[in-house]
Amino acid sequence: MRILDYLRVSTEKQEVSGLGLEAQKHACNQWRIDAKMEHIEVLEFVDIVTGTDRKRKELEERPKLLEALAMLQQGDILLVQKRDRLGRDPYVNCMIERIIEKKKGKLVSANGEMDGDQPHDILMRRMIDAFAEYEGMLISSRVHLALQRKKARGERVGKIPYGYRLESKGNIQIDPIESQTLEKMYAFRMKDRKNLREIAQALNSEGLYNRPTKRRKQVPWTHGAVARVYENHLLVAR
Repeated sequence: MRILDYLRVSTEKQEVSGLGLEAQKHACNQWRIDAKMEHIEVLEFVDIVTGTDRKRKELEERPKLLEALAMLQQGDILLVQKRDRLGRDPYVNCMIERIIEKKKGKLVSANGEMDGDQPHDILMRRMIDAFAEYEGMLISSRVHLALQRKKARGERVGKIPYGYRLESKGNIQIDPIESQTLEKMYAFRMKDRKNLREIAQALNSEGLYNRPTKRRKQVPWTHGAVARVYENHLLVAR
C-alpha cells in the first residue's frame, strides 16, 4: 500500500493562498497523522494548471496526474487536499474516480469530503463537483467581464508576446534578448525544417530558455510553448 499525494495549483499566486502547494502538503501530512499512516510510503505528484480547462484538454495538460493514475496499484490511495484539486469538471472527476476504482485503489480528500461508498456519500461528491464547476464558471465570467472593461478603457490586457517587453511608460517595445531567441526559432523552422519538438530541444541545448517566472529562472522550452509563440506572432502580424 502506498499514498500518492496529488497537488495542483493554477497559478503562482496560489503559492500564497489557501490552495498553495505548502497548504496542500500540510493538509495531506495532517491527514496521514490523523489516520496513523505516517509510516506508509508516500509519492508526490505536482501539476501547475488551471482547473477550468476544456474537458478534452484537462487531463492531457496534467502529466503528473496521469502519471499518478498510471502508477496507482491495488490498495493504493490517491490523496488530495480537496476534491476540486482534481478539477472543477464533474465529468472529468467521475472519469478519474472510475479509473481509480478499476485499479482497486481509493480516492481520499484530506478535508473528508464524503469519502464513503454509501449512496448519500456518492450523491454529496457529485454535488460538491457540480458546485465547484459552477464556482469556476463564475470566476471565468468575472475575469472576462473585468478584461472587457479594461479594453473599453483602452488599457492593455493579456500577456506581453514573447520577443517584446513593457517599458516604464506602458508602451510595448522589442526585447533585444528574446528577439535573438526568436531569430533562432524561425531559422530552425524555415531553414532547418525542424518540427516543434526539435526546435524546443535545440533552443534548450543552446541555453536559450523561455521567459523566466517568479518561481523559475530557467524555463525550458516545450513544443507547446514554441507553437504558442508562432501563433502569437501570426496574430500580431495580422
